[in-house]
Amino acid sequence: MFYKDERLALFIDGSNLYAAAKALGFDIDYKLLRSEFMRRGKLLRAFYYTALLENDEYSPIRPLVDWLNYNGFTMVTKPAKEYTDSQGRRKVKGNMDIELAVDAMELAPRIDHIVLFSGDGDFRPLIESLQRQGVRVSVVSTIRSQPPMISDELRRQADNFIELEDLKDVIGRPPREGQAFNRDEVMTQ
Repeated sequence: MFYKDERLALFIDGSNLYAAAKALGFDIDYKLLRSEFMRRGKLLRAFYYTALLENDEYSPIRPLVDWLNYNGFTMVTKPAKEYTDSQGRRKVKGNMDIELAVDAMELAPRIDHIVLFSGDGDFRPLIESLQRQGVRVSVVSTIRSQPPMISDELRRQADNFIELEDLKDVIGRPPREGQAFNRDEVMTQ
């Protein structure tokens, strides 16, 4: 479903991709991910979207953000909101949907194919609009987790659905033990 001469852009919903990979029992090796899609076409941009806790002295996601920034990814971040839920658990809320959608719409006239790493059904109208502009859209997520991490309407709208588990041997690595930051606590609404 990829053509060597097509101009590609990757749009990675960081918290969504992290949750999908975790549900499948592996971590993403972003160097391998970028290399894989450079092999599939002319990769023009690789965007990574995440909310950051700005008031923390040290954020466990900061090393990843810094590494991505120095290794060919365009980082799009904004401050996350921190709150305590009704059970007294610390939660972080950071929705990057609008930023991702605006960037995709701005880049659409210059690319042939967008690869969206997210299962969020809120992106269905974005995909539909990109397709009307002549851009092919592939979505990377999983239906093999319980529950599935991709909405049915997003999967139906996409030109191509790529099962994340099928990429495991190409872009995956075993999960690291003792990760200090639980990204499942990041809510995107």
